Amino acid sequence: MGKKILLEHAEVPGIQGYEVYREKGGYRSVEKALKTMSAEQVVEEVKTSGVRGRGGAGFPAGMKWSFLAKPEGVPRYLVCNADESEPGTFKDRYLMSKIPHLLIEGMITASYALGANTSYIYIRGEYYYLIGILEKAIEEAYANGWLGKNILGTDFSHDLYVHPGAGAYICGEETALLESLEGKRGNPRMKPPFPAVKGLYDCPTVVNNVETIAAVVPIINDGGEAYANIGIGRSTGTKLISASGHIKKPGVYEVEMGLPVEEFIYSDEYCGGILNDKKLKAVVAGGSSVPILPADLILTTANGEPRLMSYESLSDGGFQTGTMLGSGGFIVMDETTNIAKNLYNFTRFYHHESCGQCSPCREGTAWMEKILHKVLAGKGSMEDIDLLWDIQTKIDGNTICPLGEAASWPVASAIRHFRQDFEELVKNPAGLDETRYYYHCNNINPEVA
Repeated sequence: MGKKILLEHAEVPGIQGYEVYREKGGYRSVEKALKTMSAEQVVEEVKTSGVRGRGGAGFPAGMKWSFLAKPEGVPRYLVCNADESEPGTFKDRYLMSKIPHLLIEGMITASYALGANTSYIYIRGEYYYLIGILEKAIEEAYANGWLGKNILGTDFSHDLYVHPGAGAYICGEETALLESLEGKRGNPRMKPPFPAVKGLYDCPTVVNNVETIAAVVPIINDGGEAYANIGIGRSTGTKLISASGHIKKPGVYEVEMGLPVEEFIYSDEYCGGILNDKKLKAVVAGGSSVPILPADLILTTANGEPRLMSYESLSDGGFQTGTMLGSGGFIVMDETTNIAKNLYNFTRFYHHESCGQCSPCREGTAWMEKILHKVLAGKGSMEDIDLLWDIQTKIDGNTICPLGEAASWPVASAIRHFRQDFEELVKNPAGLDETRYYYHCNNINPEVA
């Protein structure tokens, strides 16, 4: 069995509540940090661990913390990015619903390290049912002295709040999230200045993902070096993977960094193989915003080495032959899948979720959806495929935030590796169901209509 750090007690009855969580060692990291460590020592342990941002960017968390400005008399904030909107990703939802106190414990310990007396969990609007779970756990933390004034008799005080978004993908980008948290429209900000200098309410702010903050707990409990000894190279620790698609055992898995991708897909411990024993065709390894890879390149690198579940191995070869670990949204597609049809769903999503602030993204995502719709409707041409390629090149790298790249990279990789799927629809149009498309665009249930 693979090593579990975050999900070790996920299936323990009653772990959602304070008493059972405490019995299983809960809040030890808060005790250790506040009673035996300085804030700087906590930051150093996180740096030693090598843990990288689990929301998609993969930036070293400890280094990000060390960038936090500390002007005299100015408050600092920690904001948890629980706006899990990346298609194919649902691991944060699982963690918050199963072990809410793990996130809260991580928020307290991290806030102590950062000198933040107030923190927020900004949660995706569609996760509204989780707000009650989190707020109940927060109430229990207050009642037992883990939140509020002078925690554990120290001079550290902390208040934690849950703030729901309104269901906008763009608010997963940290500066758009901060704008939304301040009550404004969730448009990304220009950087610099970075949130570490001017973030929430123009104050120094750290924004971290749910999984990243939860990982602070075992790092402080067991030490940064112990965490760094798990995994491979600069990909330390474990990673939560949301596995879906044409697999026998979809779900959330905690894997040790460095696990072979082939083992993850085919072993009974994880995905259990391809559904109905069909052949593997393609995988989206890190959520819909990363490049799609064909079976041969997701299982082995271009150099013939086994592809591993790590930041470095998955990105080996760059975007020509590699992809990204991203947020860990692992979507598997079998031999029956037409990648162009799959891509249409992604492109439609990014067009809908673009904030419209940048012309390349606003106009480009719209045109990519229209062209794919034309191809799927049986009215496309070979020139449309080339036009699609040209449009994505004009979006990539030309927007304020990464949503432009998120929309363009899947298109580029789909054409690069699966051009035959596009050509097949041009030569032998299957025809898009225009009625269902109309229903979808107008939010109508076709069964009722």
